[in-house]
Amino acid sequence: MTKQSDIFIHETAIVDPQVTIGKGCKIWHFSHLLANTTLGEGCIVGQNVMIGPDVQIGDNCKIQNNVSIYKGVTLEQDVFIGPSAVFTNVQTPRAFVERKSEFQVTLVGQGASIGANATILCGIRLGSYCLIGAGAVVTKSVKPHALMVGNPARQVGWVSHAGCVLEKDLFCPYDNVAYKIDDDALCRL
Repeated sequence: MTKQSDIFIHETAIVDPQVTIGKGCKIWHFSHLLANTTLGEGCIVGQNVMIGPDVQIGDNCKIQNNVSIYKGVTLEQDVFIGPSAVFTNVQTPRAFVERKSEFQVTLVGQGASIGANATILCGIRLGSYCLIGAGAVVTKSVKPHALMVGNPARQVGWVSHAGCVLEKDLFCPYDNVAYKIDDDALCRL
């Protein structure tokens, strides 16, 4: 195991040159960070994770086991990616057709959570503090605080800033915050 200052990198992990790793990060077994990838401070990268090349990860993100984050995907701060979640970067892939010029941008907003085995198609934005249910297949952009489930994913409710599924009263018991729906968006009162 390797420990450099306050960064932990397991001995089986591979970190390519030109990778920036913020203070307090932990990179676990068999993970690979490719060139020009930036991890913010306090990130946790689980085992068998591949990130890059040219990927930006914000502060305090948690990327669980068996996730690949390809060029075109950006995570803002405080994002949670569940085990075996999948990102794509091309709409119509073929093994025998070079499509690197067609990589699309996917932005995962601050505080968003993506459940285990969810699939996120490329070219969309996941709004801040949204919650993507386990196994969901997200094919279009998601509103902030939206609760998304199914295949294709559909909105079935709202989640608070703290990640609690909100009932009809739109009150979060975790942090005692009330919300309202204004113009089809969830807003704090």
